[in-house]
Amino acid sequence: MLGLDNIERVKPGGLELKDRLVAVNRVTKVTKGGRAFGFSAIVVVGNEDGVIGFGLGKSKEVASAIAKAVEDAKKNLVKVPVMNHTIPHQTSARYGGADIFLRPASHGTGLIAGGAVRAVLESAGVHDVLSKSKGSSNPHNVVKATFKALLDIRRPEEIARMRGISLTKVFNG
Repeated sequence: MLGLDNIERVKPGGLELKDRLVAVNRVTKVTKGGRAFGFSAIVVVGNEDGVIGFGLGKSKEVASAIAKAVEDAKKNLVKVPVMNHTIPHQTSARYGGADIFLRPASHGTGLIAGGAVRAVLESAGVHDVLSKSKGSSNPHNVVKATFKALLDIRRPEEIARMRGISLTKVFNG
């Protein structure tokens, strides 16, 4: 999806997925007979337990563009690490002109994120995180940058195994 190696793909069967509409864009094609309007929609789906996906749909009607986007999102489901309703460590990513920074937060902080970043994190089941979106506010690139940042996160168990130390030592030094 975004060219990363450590992606854990998930099949949509048996999952209770909720879809969130991020943006609908009206596009116009000027033809000999006048203007032809179309719509493109970007949607994020997730089970609010670490499984998320995004999709893009285009159509002449808004409803069918959203339906196509949901179907596309279900084809691109991935698993991201979520621990105690936050992320294990801070991360940042860039996609196009969008630059996203995510930092874990203590319980009760809430989701400090706006727009497209919020939709992705809510779908993943993250409730406490601090985020900053810099650069482009184009929802397509913001969603892709957020996905890239979440997919860059490594699980604490994986880090402990690589270093040859216990899981408690990873957190406590």
